[in-house]
Parts: sequence; C-alpha cells; structure tokens
Amino acid sequence: MSCAVFFIAGTDTGVGKTRVTAGLLAAGRLAGLEVAGMKPVASGAEWRDGRLVSPDALDIAAASGQSTPYEELNPYCLMEPISPHIAANRAHITVDIARIVEIAARLRQSRDLLLIEGAGGWYTPIGEQLSLASLAMAIGSPVILVVGLKLGCLNHARLTREAIARSGCAFAGWVGNRIDPTFAASEANLATLERLMGAAPLGILPYAPDGSADAQQLRGALLHLRATRGAEST
Repeated sequence: MSCAVFFIAGTDTGVGKTRVTAGLLAAGRLAGLEVAGMKPVASGAEWRDGRLVSPDALDIAAASGQSTPYEELNPYCLMEPISPHIAANRAHITVDIARIVEIAARLRQSRDLLLIEGAGGWYTPIGEQLSLASLAMAIGSPVILVVGLKLGCLNHARLTREAIARSGCAFAGWVGNRIDPTFAASEANLATLERLMGAAPLGILPYAPDGSADAQQLRGALLHLRATRGAEST
C-alpha cells in the first residue's frame, strides 16, 4: 500500500494549522481512506488524566480516528506555551529529528494519508541549531502552507513561500484561514495572495472562533492534493 505524506506549515503561530490538519484528515476518513496525523513538537501542553498532552495532538487523533500511542502522536510534548526550543531547554529535553522521522515512517505504513503538523512558523526553533524547516527537510514531503488571513498576511505568506522554495521542499499548495472577521479588503488580498503564491488556494476556511473545520470544506483540497501529487511509496 502507498501513502501520501504532507507537512503542514504555517505563516505564524495561531493561524489554523491544526484546523486544516484535522479537516483534511476528517475529509480523508469520509472518502474511505486510512489516515493518520502527527504533531511532532508541541508547546503549551496541559495535564489530563495524570499526563501531559497537547490539545492540538488530541484534535488530530480525534479527527483521524487513529489509536496511535501518544508518544508517537506527539513525541515532544512541552509544558510552557513559549517557543519550543526554550520550553525544551527548560525541561532538559533535546528534540531528535531522526526519532521523529522514524516514527513518521512507521505511521505511514498501511495508510493512505499521513499529515505532519509543524509548530509556529517555518523557522520556529526547536533546538539550538534546528527549526521546523529542518524537520520538514528531513521528512522530505511536500508542504501545505496555512495562511492566516489578517493584516500582514501578504508579507508573511510570501516570505514563507520563498523560504520553502529555498529549503528544497516541494510546495503542495496553500489554504487560507479567515482568523480575523474584520480583515479589510479581504477579496483583494486573496487575489494578491493567489498571485504571490503562484496558485489558487486549495481552500478558504470561514471564520470560526472555536477553530472547527467542516471536512466537506476541505474535500476538494484533499482530492486535488492526491490527484496532483499522487501517492508516495512506502
């Protein structure tokens, strides 16, 4: 069986990476696919039932229906809601990218789709010399960019798009997430984003304060991704 693998990056923190990841996974399940997700590094965790967990990772598991052990769903779960490299240093934890790549290789077995969600923006540090870009390059899968639609998103999106290209990672497309209901000239901004990104959006999600995503809204995005990128062999 073959598995399509995508890395979910964002223009910043709080732009809706988990919303898009969960929505695509739910869309995959509705299409009858075997899906799985992963949040390799997460800061701002919570204590639940006697253990530290990431709400983002739990949302991914709920959307995918996977029963992955938590240590593989979210290998590096950090308590403090700060930059991952600082949170990891304070917790005396070293993020090992090779371990994450190994886990991802196991998760993709016997599945049709695996989504790996980053943390923060493209260059968010996860160690002294490592960033989320380092992880994306090590995984080697195409990147889906989530753009938080707000003032400043044109600059953030273009810079991130160019950084992805410089890294050598394939660009699978972008999803716009309306995180600011007062965003002025939104349609004009979307037209500009389409030009800057070099492609129409895979999808535009409506404003949703609770961060929810209807799987049906991302069904077209999923079909497009699978049609244009195909599946990577395991």
